[in-house]
Amino acid sequence: MLYNLGLIAFYTFATVAGLQILYYLVFFSRVAFYRRTFETDSAPEAECSVIICAKDEELNLQKNLPSVLLQRYHDKKSPAYEVIVVNDNSEDDTKYYLRSIEPGYPHYRHIEIKQAAKFIPGKKFPLSMGIRSAKYEYILLTDADCKPSSTYWLSMMSQGFTEGKEIVLGYSPYEKKPGLLNKVIRYETYFSALQYLSFALSGVTYMGVGRNLAYKRELFTRHKGFTAHHHIASGDDDLFVNAAATRDNVSVVINKQAFTYSEPKTTWKKWFQQKTRHMSTGKHYRFSHKLLLGLFSLSHFLFYPAFIASIFYQPMQLYTLGIFGFKLLLQSVISFMAMRKLDESDLFKISWFMDLFMTLYYIVLTPALLFKSKNRW
Repeated sequence: MLYNLGLIAFYTFATVAGLQILYYLVFFSRVAFYRRTFETDSAPEAECSVIICAKDEELNLQKNLPSVLLQRYHDKKSPAYEVIVVNDNSEDDTKYYLRSIEPGYPHYRHIEIKQAAKFIPGKKFPLSMGIRSAKYEYILLTDADCKPSSTYWLSMMSQGFTEGKEIVLGYSPYEKKPGLLNKVIRYETYFSALQYLSFALSGVTYMGVGRNLAYKRELFTRHKGFTAHHHIASGDDDLFVNAAATRDNVSVVINKQAFTYSEPKTTWKKWFQQKTRHMSTGKHYRFSHKLLLGLFSLSHFLFYPAFIASIFYQPMQLYTLGIFGFKLLLQSVISFMAMRKLDESDLFKISWFMDLFMTLYYIVLTPALLFKSKNRW
């Protein structure tokens, strides 16, 4: 009986470890070995509309909007882009700030929404208004609390629109701050990006992040905007990309000068609420995407418990240690290289601890998939 249980534990561990190794080799290595280069001094090939939705974001706009307005994306005479800020029923002084800066930037304008759209929660209605009023075909999205990492952000993201590409995925990390919470937030953000960027590079795009995302307006119109999921508060980025992406129409831009940085949450409670809201949209993904993500999450969750159960089975102990060591070595090499690409190298020294922490993360946050998200921003 004990022999059978030990053998079952070993085969379970070997299967789980094999799945993890497969994901790292087939998918995650694509970010680790990403080599595309971008030109910082190239002339803009396409005129772009940058759209930002804001609700009570006066302070964030004062801090971050100038960086968006001063992008190096010009033709010989004038900026080859516009910036549209959609003020969605703000109760602070957002509208006064947006009005005050308008005379200084000819490529900037704002839209004021004074009445909420019934039965359309979240920011899908204001975002739709911004997209429909855009002058240009190429739409680049970010948030009021996001700041481009350089003046070449727009230029590099737009270079993702090569022939046949209709969606461009970028990376949006959180700012580095002291404390454990900041490291947890940044690692989870990196780990999520490792997955969705790697999958996209493999031709299996399942999501994008609205803090740094671009697509063609014609694509938005063709898919009738957010009609298919307008009743869900979140999902203006990942659910739209999940529905509109194909194997061939998505491009990925990974460059330190093409990131947008956000202020991280400052309490565990606020971060938990944010992640719960975001994760609740995952149940609306395509079945194939849920299957791929579910297999990885399940194998990741079971890896350490299965290892502990298998290590006590003496006949296969050396094999268990060998598989464990090979998986961690492969994971470490790919993680180190991927973190360098995403400018998160300082997280590598705690990556093993964070890999263990993700087991607890699944236990605590996965139940969010079983409940409806709240209808709010």
